[in-house]
Amino acid sequence: MKGLGLSNFIGYWGFGCWEELEEWLTQRRRGAERGIKNELVGNIFKGGVENLSYAGISASGISGFTDAWVSLNDCLILTREPFGRVPLFWTQVEEIIWFSSQLQLLLLILEQPQISISGLYGYSCFSYLPSPLTPVNQVFVVPAGTEMLWKQESGKVSLPQSRNIYSWSESGERLNDEVTASNQLQVLLKASVESQIVDLHDQPVGVFLSGGLDSSVVAALLVQAGVNVRAYTLDFGEEGIPEYPYAEQVAAFLKIPLVKVDASPRSIKKALVSTVQALDLPFGDGVTVPLYLLNQAASQETQVVFNGEGGDQLFAGWTNKPLIAAGVYQSGEETFIQQYLRTFHRLWGYEAQVYQPEIYAQIQGLNAEEWLLDAFDPFLSSLMNRLRRASLMLKGAQNIHPRATALGFAHGLGVRSPFCSLPLAEWTFQLSGELCLQAACEKYILKRAVENWLPPEIVWRQKRGMGVPLTSWCLNDFWHDLGDWLNPGILNDEGYFSPHIAAQIVTGELGGAFQGRRVGEILWLLIMWQLWSSHVFGAKIGKKSLNHPFWLPRGLWKMYRKVVMS
Repeated sequence: MKGLGLSNFIGYWGFGCWEELEEWLTQRRRGAERGIKNELVGNIFKGGVENLSYAGISASGISGFTDAWVSLNDCLILTREPFGRVPLFWTQVEEIIWFSSQLQLLLLILEQPQISISGLYGYSCFSYLPSPLTPVNQVFVVPAGTEMLWKQESGKVSLPQSRNIYSWSESGERLNDEVTASNQLQVLLKASVESQIVDLHDQPVGVFLSGGLDSSVVAALLVQAGVNVRAYTLDFGEEGIPEYPYAEQVAAFLKIPLVKVDASPRSIKKALVSTVQALDLPFGDGVTVPLYLLNQAASQETQVVFNGEGGDQLFAGWTNKPLIAAGVYQSGEETFIQQYLRTFHRLWGYEAQVYQPEIYAQIQGLNAEEWLLDAFDPFLSSLMNRLRRASLMLKGAQNIHPRATALGFAHGLGVRSPFCSLPLAEWTFQLSGELCLQAACEKYILKRAVENWLPPEIVWRQKRGMGVPLTSWCLNDFWHDLGDWLNPGILNDEGYFSPHIAAQIVTGELGGAFQGRRVGEILWLLIMWQLWSSHVFGAKIGKKSLNHPFWLPRGLWKMYRKVVMS
């Protein structure tokens, strides 16, 4: 076996002259202008070592913890573990299958890569790419928890065969007793952390500490295990929901040093393009650049970071409340998938206003519900377990975990997530709904299990999520930048989004649902796609237009608009 650790890789398999292919790929990389700095692995060749039958990549960097792997002999097998921590992409060129842990590397293979309309539409619906889609035509991602196999048949490569290697499902047992569940959960949490510190000695490790429950639990467990911990938290200044007062309280309680990382608009803008390039795929959530800054700060002092990602998926965190309410109180013929789309959608349902006519016509045959079908098992009897399965397979495996890994890899960091533990996750499918949600208190059993490990005001306070002030940034600090990032001339030339979509969002003309925080969320989703298109995909930027409001000071524009509309 050959583990690649934290290195991204590219490889190929099928029918061809390997020496010529490797030379060709090397020349392509030398001539590329994408700034990619990854090791070349051709036909699972690395550093001239040939005849390797296996290679794997690990988000954590721990020996034996492999998150995506490639096996080949007379067949090719690409596999990912169920949490989706490391992506694995593939494309076929003639009778050769190319595969890579990074989309940017596969872009070198394609002579004329083109945007996938299905991928673009999926991204606009969810703010991430639904598997197996990518934003590039004929390039696909192996879904988490899936094995894909190709065979050689009469001088040709067979069609891929796909099978699930793991499926999230209900346990045959039902756990209702609070004391028993609390005790078992404590054991599982400690075991997960113990398994992820086996290679650590006295070196410092980082933990991303928001002061919320999940990250605080991880910090507490590391301290209990005797690990040398340094915590990192974000400082948004006067804007947004402040995190660092809670993080300071946790750090003081645990007696660990805390580093405040500047997440001011100036720092965000400075790191924006680097974040897009590090992510590899477009991710539209506003947390990405702040998380990039956390990784950047931690990389100055450590090689390993821990996070609290995954807790919401396992214990029905606060973001799941709207869908839980919809499932409990709404009647009628709306399915659980439709409830999910209505609750968590981004631009779904606004296609006619969002896209240019030609693109709108192409997506008429696409149904966003189809990308969610595998995640929603109608045979799960518990609403909480249906939601848990969907959260693990969708936002967890397709968004939260791969972006965390990509941002860590960009800074040479091993990324460790104690809530990504298979024994722990399987155990949560035994929990009764009452142990997860009691009245307005979410994550109830997790709070009961850890209430003696942390200050009570940290354990029992209502969580509101990371307070990234996107709307404030976009309508104030980045007002003029919107005219560059979402310029109507550029959008018109590209032919995808409506040229004046940014102006329509800030004026409320796109739709009544886009108010308050949603203004910033949708603008940010569009910004991240546009920056990905130019800085990763390599699309040529069209001619800018001044036919937009963002070249004016916002105050003057508001006065002008008031006069015109009066």
